Amino acid sequence: MFIFLLTLSVFTALTYVSCSSEANSKDTKSYQSIKENQDALSELLKRDNLDNVSRYAIINQMANNLISINDTDSLILFLTDWVENNPEDTYNAYWLFMTAYAYMSEKAEPVAEYYFDRILQNYSDLLVNGNSIHFMCLQNLIQISKTSRNRIKYFNELINRFPANVSITELYLRLALEYEKESEWDEALKSYSIFLAQPDASTIQISGEPNAYKKARQFVGFSNSSKDWTFESLSSLEKAVKRAISNYDWYSLDKYKAKVNFFSMSWKQDEMDPNAQEEFSMRNFMRGQRVRYAKELDSDSNSNEAYLRTWGWSTYVPVWYFYFRKVNFPLDPDINGNWEWAGIYMGEKL
Repeated sequence: MFIFLLTLSVFTALTYVSCSSEANSKDTKSYQSIKENQDALSELLKRDNLDNVSRYAIINQMANNLISINDTDSLILFLTDWVENNPEDTYNAYWLFMTAYAYMSEKAEPVAEYYFDRILQNYSDLLVNGNSIHFMCLQNLIQISKTSRNRIKYFNELINRFPANVSITELYLRLALEYEKESEWDEALKSYSIFLAQPDASTIQISGEPNAYKKARQFVGFSNSSKDWTFESLSSLEKAVKRAISNYDWYSLDKYKAKVNFFSMSWKQDEMDPNAQEEFSMRNFMRGQRVRYAKELDSDSNSNEAYLRTWGWSTYVPVWYFYFRKVNFPLDPDINGNWEWAGIYMGEKL
């Protein structure tokens, strides 16, 4: 979604020249011809009777001349001087956009960000070849901005101003992630909730976020729940579960299970598979069975998740691994860092 298609010829030229050899810029005849053309255009630009369209054509041609000889420094100086000395020019947003993109071609993203943001703050939107300058500024700013605070601002502006031009589903997910980085948990919760309400939330593929739907469901679901099934530590959770198994206390085991997104599935299934979310009582699997558990947690356990091997549950799939997970919910400091029994993996580990 965030790939900016360079439909404007000048930006294609900028990209091309920055990647090409310097042979053209060293062609004396070509350079001299362009210089003469620049001088002639410069004289035309001084005329008082130019209308907006003619003035635009002259400036655009002069900019393209500088691009053709790979003279980015002169291009930037020419455009910024023009904007400073001609504040009434209708196309100043375009000239500054060209300036920003020139800095982009020089890998000077912080300076480019300044100009893109300056356009948004100080200039009315402008359509060039059917493209909104403000929209393209926002697209580029999201790509190059280094701070979550700025990215939050740009995401919100895209959503509010250009909802038909973007994937609202993806933007709300990315907005939630940025709010998390800023520890603005209430805003993150709102954004995740809006993300989940979108019709394509469960199917959308978001680059760099393969578990977006799962993460959002867990966050929102946990927020709306009682959270009364968590334990202060892994050891206390492990001890309680083992005691319940030893006593064949299915009622306590049902109480210990997470009440949000608890899963029971094979190792190959996805946690968010609807078939993995079916509710059941442990009573149905403990009656008449000889259930046992490993003395120690599985070796794959770590500081954020743990596995307890149990067996004796059924004839067909006797081995179940109880999956324990540390709660990541900064919205509630009293719960954050606790542990929950989040699910069951059925069968031996793959």
